Amino acid sequence: MFKVVVDPDICIGDEECVEVCPVDVFQLQNGRAFPYQAGECLGCGSCIEVCEPVAITVTEE
Repeated sequence: MFKVVVDPDICIGDEECVEVCPVDVFQLQNGRAFPYQAGECLGCGSCIEVCEPVAITVTEE
């Protein structure tokens, strides 16, 4: 299981993580990414790779 956190103060809301995630962990809320299905995270790191401002962290629990 993985813990997905998006720092809303850093996120620019460009939807890159939304588009790249293979299991649809993210959606935009109030113009920022939100891991609304964090429990589905595979830990692949795709979201981290495309997040230019480095607003996403994924850690194994």
